[in-house]
Amino acid sequence: MKKTILASAIAAATFSGAALAQESNLPTVYGNIQYALTYNDVENEAGQKFNGLEHFDNGTTLGVAHEHEIAPGIKGFLKLELEGINADDKSESSGIDGLDEAYIGVQGDNFGKVWVGSDDSLYERNIVIIGNFHEVGSDIFGNYDTGEGDLIQYESPSFGGLTLGAAVQVNGDSESATRDVVVVDANSPSGYAIDQQSDNSEKSFPYQLAATYEVDALKLAFAMDSNDGSAGDNENSYGLSATYGMDDLTLIGEYQTRKDNSDIFGVMGVYTLGANQFALAYQMEDDDVTGDKNDTITIQALHNLSSNMYVYVEGYISSADADKDYEVGSFAAEGDERSTLALGAVYYF
Repeated sequence: MKKTILASAIAAATFSGAALAQESNLPTVYGNIQYALTYNDVENEAGQKFNGLEHFDNGTTLGVAHEHEIAPGIKGFLKLELEGINADDKSESSGIDGLDEAYIGVQGDNFGKVWVGSDDSLYERNIVIIGNFHEVGSDIFGNYDTGEGDLIQYESPSFGGLTLGAAVQVNGDSESATRDVVVVDANSPSGYAIDQQSDNSEKSFPYQLAATYEVDALKLAFAMDSNDGSAGDNENSYGLSATYGMDDLTLIGEYQTRKDNSDIFGVMGVYTLGANQFALAYQMEDDDVTGDKNDTITIQALHNLSSNMYVYVEGYISSADADKDYEVGSFAAEGDERSTLALGAVYYF
């Protein structure tokens, strides 16, 4: 599920009744239902083809948000967003069974904003613009490891267009972690089996830093992720992004690099014509470990039926130097070429 336009739309819906919410001190309830229909075609190096048609829930959520004045110029806020509804098929749904975002925080005119909980990380918000933009989702996203939970994040006020940010993920050594353990099993043909056992995890404090600068129609962003909580290498990830708006046309470029891991490059253009939006993107990933390259071309046409509903069509063409896993919805296949056609609709309030 793409987060940029939808997130902006949800934010607008969430706070459009801000005056009423402040007067009554009631939380704002918001949500969306997202459906997608995709056809995927994957071919591997051996010439074998895999294809499939799928209709699925593309990220339906239900949320609540609230803010209140603590003192003049200082407000407290919270957000709780739930997912896992599986709105496409009630026979497979157990209701809301997942968490997307949950955090509380304080924001002041002079000191900025600090919040704690589960949310998109600082690095993701500022750098992974193209990966988050598309509805169904590109197979190229980011080369960083710090997740969206246990975060303490901070963003400063704007200093003449310059905004600074920092985040840390707190992974305590007394928290439970799951690990795979080989155990003897006489009933297994091999004589052993894999058992999952809980154990205390090692404490770690992966952190992220970011700086953004906005002047007129140009926005520049730089961010890094220490990746200290990664089970593999903990080399830093560094990312740059640039966004330039020209009336109805927006141009976006981004670059990510991580030593001995991968480099990611992407460009995108978005053109708005009335209630319509058209986007064309190209992304390339260079894997430092295998030496293989993977690229994706994505095209999107989106039409806003109203201020609360839109429909879209997206096409993806991906190729890789070697077979890799391609996943869309629950469809998964290994190959070096993928083509996807997606149709979808979103209603949000």
